[in-house]
Amino acid sequence: MAEKRKRKWGDRKDAFRVRDITGLNTIMPYVMPNRADSEVCLMDEIDVTELLKYIEKKNAEHPNYKTTIFHCIVFAIAKMLNERPKMNRFIQGRRHYQRYDIIMSFMAKRRFKDGADEAFMNVIPKADDTLDSISHRIYGDITEMRKSEHSTGGIDASVDTLAKLPRWILMPATKFLRILDFWGKNLTAVTTGDSNYSSVLLSNLGSIKCPSVYHHLNNYGSNSFMVTIGTIHKEEKLMPDGSKEIRDVVDYAATIDERIADGFYFARSLKLVKYLFSHTELLEQPFGAPSGFDYENSVNV
Repeated sequence: MAEKRKRKWGDRKDAFRVRDITGLNTIMPYVMPNRADSEVCLMDEIDVTELLKYIEKKNAEHPNYKTTIFHCIVFAIAKMLNERPKMNRFIQGRRHYQRYDIIMSFMAKRRFKDGADEAFMNVIPKADDTLDSISHRIYGDITEMRKSEHSTGGIDASVDTLAKLPRWILMPATKFLRILDFWGKNLTAVTTGDSNYSSVLLSNLGSIKCPSVYHHLNNYGSNSFMVTIGTIHKEEKLMPDGSKEIRDVVDYAATIDERIADGFYFARSLKLVKYLFSHTELLEQPFGAPSGFDYENSVNV
């Protein structure tokens, strides 16, 4: 998480302006002004064999509450964002910004049926949060949300209200919101809870038995990192000692705004997530604790 500091001219309510960037990075938002035109997408898979063993043991010790692989993914990516701050940047109004908070966002269905409403869900980790506290928070928020079939407040209710406006009002209203968005002047009531203003938006497609897919970024808002997670399945893998094993793997797709950092930084950051899943003891540490990942020798991770 970025250190809170005195707000300066050019800073936003949710982020401060990054000024120590290269000339190339300064020019890129002018050459490629739209986030959706500056996407790179990496489709890969993660070995979760050790992670599943860890979850099974953890849940056996606490049978009344279940930690899921999605909870672990949210926690691991949050730790990565904390350790790799450029992944928590965004570009809006042709300028680079660093968020103060790490905002993990995802969509949840109120009911698993056609036509059921979806709800925006946000988790903002704190330095002393653990996997258990994040897991309980996600579980509690989803349980509370599913008590109603329709939105009862927050950003979901705001969107529902906006959607009821006639077209001749809705068109200029949304255009005005985009102008405020460009200058970083949107009201907190409009941005709070909106996944378009999150650090990373996750979609757990594995929960509905679907593979990971490429998902675009939006030009509205500040979200510059999208991850879709597919199903867990078994694959034969070549191990470091040359042997072959059947391993549990999960596929994922990560879409990132290439203007916020270079590909080398992206690749190392995603390798950190793999490292956390193969060294599950690190998931027991507080969110703000360093991972100890050896970035200099991470080529084969």
